[in-house]
Amino acid sequence: MTFVVTDEQHGVRELAGSADAARHIAATSLIDGPTGRVGIEIEAHCIDLTDPMRRPSWTEIQQVIAGLSALPGGSRITVEPGGAVELSGPPEDGAVAAISGMLADRAVLQNAFTEAGLGLLLLGADPLREPRRINPGARYAAMEQFFTASGSADACAAMMTSTASVQVNLDAGPESGWAGRVRLAHALGPTMIAIAANSPLLSGRFTGWASTRQQVWGQLDSARCGPVLGASGEDPASDWARYALKAPVMMVHAPEPVPVLKWVPFIDWADGRVLLGGRRPTTADLDYHLTTLFPPVRPRGWLEIRYLDVLPDALWPAAVFMLTTLLDEPEAAAVAAEAVAPVATAWDTAARLGLRDRHLYDAAVVCVGLAAERAPAELTESMEALVALVSQSRSPADDVADAVVRTGVGPVVTQLARGVS
Repeated sequence: MTFVVTDEQHGVRELAGSADAARHIAATSLIDGPTGRVGIEIEAHCIDLTDPMRRPSWTEIQQVIAGLSALPGGSRITVEPGGAVELSGPPEDGAVAAISGMLADRAVLQNAFTEAGLGLLLLGADPLREPRRINPGARYAAMEQFFTASGSADACAAMMTSTASVQVNLDAGPESGWAGRVRLAHALGPTMIAIAANSPLLSGRFTGWASTRQQVWGQLDSARCGPVLGASGEDPASDWARYALKAPVMMVHAPEPVPVLKWVPFIDWADGRVLLGGRRPTTADLDYHLTTLFPPVRPRGWLEIRYLDVLPDALWPAAVFMLTTLLDEPEAAAVAAEAVAPVATAWDTAARLGLRDRHLYDAAVVCVGLAAERAPAELTESMEALVALVSQSRSPADDVADAVVRTGVGPVVTQLARGVS
């Protein structure tokens, strides 16, 4: 995680019921304080540069990572179930510092993998290979079993092993502004998805979606992966508590993760209607349950904004700055909120059509203009590239699709994995 939240609960205890669980969730869902800190997380598919159809092994990837010293920007390196390599940057004061640190870490990581004959592919979905898990972690095995039991095995496999994102983490801000801030983070989702759509293919085939990553996530159960926002959106902490209590338990530690293969909302476990592992849940069980929920905007003390496809290094800095600006600067936030209101719930349309939808295009023009007006000199090149795409009603997915039609998916994957756009 890129931000740290201190839990006021000392030690692990058994929950007294669902009301107790709701209080525990709400207490750390959002932390009152100023805005300004920014954290960035970036995933990239690991590609064999001589055989892009081959998925490098867990051992190969770990060997490259083991040869690295501390990264200059302080990012932590982890490996996703399908071998995607993730950089999680520390919180920095402002988007520019966070972007600078992540770019430095990305360069070191890219060079190390290239020297090993591997590449890092910044696309929202793996365009060539079939889904396959290589991470041996017990958590991911349990996750597979849970989704298989719920009838979502194919979507789970694609989500776990074939999707990649750029995640933006922002302070929750002052408590008096939480409702508006969380509403806007959700309302911006469709417009930002359309702008950043960068996954037109999956497993060697065009899907017909600009953001296949978002399509895949939309195939998973909405109780776990759908938006959190409640009917009124006036109390985000309570909305998150209700969401989490209604969501089914994915796994229980005993002490290794054991999948729950029937639909058991956490509220039923908390209130004793169902016993899992032969016992009632503890605060530790609840905290772990929260890590198995994947909404597009997740409150973790701060706001995790999880709905963007990963973008090439030429574009993601502008997208990160844009999203941060629209949420952290009051004047920009007010204008953006009005601009995106007509498309605030158009998640599927954004993922399918990108900026070919006229209403999403109109909102995108306003939003990218707000960011461009405020972009510092360090981000001029990236912002100009993003503005140019938006002005043409194009998402990055359109450029990828055109390149694949011209030269084939294999050559495009290899080129992009080398860091050449």
